Order: sequence, then structure tokens, then C-alpha cells
Amino acid sequence: MMDPRSETRLAGVRTGLQEVVRLAHEGMPVDGVSFVVTEGQRTAARQAELFASGASQTMNSRHLTGHAVDLMATVGGPKGGRWELNLYYKLALAMRQASAALGVPVVWGGCWEPLASLGDTEDAMAEAVAAYVARCKAAGRRPLVDGPHFELDRKVYA
Repeated sequence: MMDPRSETRLAGVRTGLQEVVRLAHEGMPVDGVSFVVTEGQRTAARQAELFASGASQTMNSRHLTGHAVDLMATVGGPKGGRWELNLYYKLALAMRQASAALGVPVVWGGCWEPLASLGDTEDAMAEAVAAYVARCKAAGRRPLVDGPHFELDRKVYA
């Protein structure tokens, strides 16, 4: 069961994404890693604050419409928040499995690809991130590897 704060932060998030997050959480911990929800639906004022601080690169965030969540990896309980990218491979796998089980297409901010299109190992997640970074660099763009971010696929959920 998710902690009460995470449940509160899911308020306003689209039902399908809430279900994916809850099912993914049921499958955790994996190797001692679990997660909490840090952000769900945002107000325009909160988005403006994050944009102004550089924590977000857009004012057109999927968080504004409840189509996105940010998760924080935890080790040793909900207060053991961590940001190392390799921990987010485990979260992405749990979200991938839950997304597939529920038939709810989710895109991962680690590589901005649908989870269903990625492999089912941590190495596959790492390779997807590396391929995304390489594509961005080849195109002369700065990559945004946002491991904590998961959103409903825009192709299905406008």
C-alpha cells in the first residue's frame, strides 16, 4: 500500500495513470528500491514556479492536465529518497509491467519513449536512455533525462 502522502499527490491525476502507479507500487520493492509520488497534477502557479526556477523546461506540462506524475525512488522506506538514475530503471520496469497489465500506454521521461517499446530489463532501460541522449546530441539538442517522470502517451491521451 502506498503512503498517504503519495495517495494525496495522485489527486487530480487521470484514473488510468493512478491505477498504473498503484499497481507498479504493489510490485515494489525490487532489490530494496520502492518509490513515492512527489508530483501529480499541478496548478499553473506551481508550474510557473518550477519553470522560473529551471526545474521544468515548459509551461505546457502534462502535469497541468493530470496526465503526468513524478516518482522518487526510495531505499529503506518512504523517507529514503534517492536520485541516482540506475534506481529509476527499476521504477521504469515496474511502471512498464503495470502499464502493460492494465493496457494504459505510458511514456517514460528517462528516454521519452513509450514503456511498451522498451525492453524488459534494467540494461534495456539504460540502453534506451543512452540512445535518447545520442539522438539528441546528433541533432544538436540538449537531452532532458527525466527519470522520475511518467506520463500518459500523447498519441492516445490528448
